[in-house]
Amino acid sequence: MKRDNDSNQADTGNDEAKPSGESGWRGSADLWLQAAYDTVVETGVDAVRIQPLAKKLKLSRTSFYWFFKDRDELLNALLKKWRDKNSGNLVTQSQAYAETIAEAILNVFDCWLNQDLFDSQFEFAVRSWALQSAEVTEQIGLADETRLEALRQMFIRFGYEPLKADVRARTIYLTQIGYISMKSDEDITTRLQRISDYVEIFTGQTPEPRELERFYARHKQAGDD
Repeated sequence: MKRDNDSNQADTGNDEAKPSGESGWRGSADLWLQAAYDTVVETGVDAVRIQPLAKKLKLSRTSFYWFFKDRDELLNALLKKWRDKNSGNLVTQSQAYAETIAEAILNVFDCWLNQDLFDSQFEFAVRSWALQSAEVTEQIGLADETRLEALRQMFIRFGYEPLKADVRARTIYLTQIGYISMKSDEDITTRLQRISDYVEIFTGQTPEPRELERFYARHKQAGDD
């Protein structure tokens, strides 16, 4: 990331900014990163500033420099967290064992219903961030292509021609990104009721009852909450 100085106080990122004799609790890299994540999701990237984060964590501003060179390094860590979680898990789910394409799609759908696999709020925040950053726009483009290729290969693995695999992959992916971009507020019960029809539309195959039962079992607790 290019340098984007803290509006409250310049982040020089040099050795003079890092404390040499500070004692006491300074937090941890994960703690600072979690605070940055919470802020970007709740307020947006402009609010991810060192001084406000320090105040939120009840730590000194200089504690930050024990873990990150400057704000840019923290923002890069945020992007890595987003890539590892959202892209990494989607690719993994697309490659998970499945007996049929319908079951494979249900594996991918786990991402849309389990925030531990795919964080939709984080996705929205990063895509909003991209509106003011060409570098983040490029990162999103790379992530989109990685995810689409994983979905394409999933269809090809089950015998679909490359062009049809590409169209079906795009239909699935762009539908979900549309849900995220529109901040669609669809309750979990309604969404679960639509799963079978989504699978049939996306694949041309009706999922077997046993496949749906396994899927619903994985998400039953969320639907009951």
